Amino acid sequence: MCGVIGEDGLVPRARSRLSEVCEAVLGLLTLVFVWLLDADRFMERTGMIAFILTVAAFIHSMCLFAEEWFFHSRQRYHGRINEILQACFKGHVILGMCAILVMLLFSGVSFSSEQWSTMAIMCAVYLLLNSLRMLGPTPVEISEICEVKKMNVAHGLAWSFYIGYLKFILPVLQNKISQYSSTGARLSSPRLHILLPLNAVVPSSPEEEDTNVVFHENLPELKLDMAGVRNRSYKNSVYKITQDNKTYSCVLEYATPLRTLYQMSQERSAGFGERERKQQVLLFYRTLSQILDNSLECRNRYRLILLNDEHTGDPHQLSREIIQHLKQQDGEIHMDPIREPPNEVYPVPEEGALSAAFPEGQMSSAPSLMFSLPQSLRSEPVETTDY
Repeated sequence: MCGVIGEDGLVPRARSRLSEVCEAVLGLLTLVFVWLLDADRFMERTGMIAFILTVAAFIHSMCLFAEEWFFHSRQRYHGRINEILQACFKGHVILGMCAILVMLLFSGVSFSSEQWSTMAIMCAVYLLLNSLRMLGPTPVEISEICEVKKMNVAHGLAWSFYIGYLKFILPVLQNKISQYSSTGARLSSPRLHILLPLNAVVPSSPEEEDTNVVFHENLPELKLDMAGVRNRSYKNSVYKITQDNKTYSCVLEYATPLRTLYQMSQERSAGFGERERKQQVLLFYRTLSQILDNSLECRNRYRLILLNDEHTGDPHQLSREIIQHLKQQDGEIHMDPIREPPNEVYPVPEEGALSAAFPEGQMSSAPSLMFSLPQSLRSEPVETTDY
């Protein structure tokens, strides 16, 4: 495995709106060009074509409604017609068709029999092309829809990994490390290092990939009553990493949901190839990063290490990548939590005692500046991120 040096160049970003902007600009430029060629009939022809397209889309929605109503109304919608209508009809299509029809009626435009025939032919051609899936969404559009709607396999696995495991482990990780350090041991980093192989191959232990990474011992385990299981045990392991006669130690583990992605790619019925698996791993990495970054209780308590599998010539590349991340953390600036000063209550001296403590000569001298202890302006609860 080869550690990813430039993760920004490998992990795909969320798609932008560039395609829609290009389509809008090209459409407007085309309309201006047509208007310059034939300004007299521009409104009539534009309104007719727009009306044809909206009518064809409406007929397509009617066909979808027939399918859902006759075969899926009970199983999918429990007989609720309003839910079927919302699923089949786009609101802007109906509103657009009505608006164009009203505009044509009030503008006094009348269509000849030849124009009505042309409109019918265009609707028929649209429906035939759509039935052949020639007007359907492209793979890029399907991928964008799945990413926007959070419908990918990677989204579900990332959320499951966070809610079912990391949300319990990371907030108490500092306490477990403190208990471990009380025995005299010391870690090179207080974070949980999560390995994400790009090929989704998750070995039983890191020693199988790199002999320089050796298991040392487990942190104190966390026991929780979870899903009917009493005292379910959650463990984290400490590994020793050796390089150039120097030894580092950190809490290390693989992202177990990647095993699911790999097993899916081995099942023909899943329809999940190697290319799709790689895309899902990258999407899993991006989604998990966003989830953990937005979690106050998990922030700064983890380190995601994305591993590339393109080059496997170096048998110690895994240890090199882990040590590189450990050294990078040494250069980071950690904000120590603000320590609240003790709220001490002092007795108010009586008038005589005050005069004895501060004689008249001293009271009449030049005033001196007095500073109080700094007080935090933050109110409870506060985030106690130590690292």
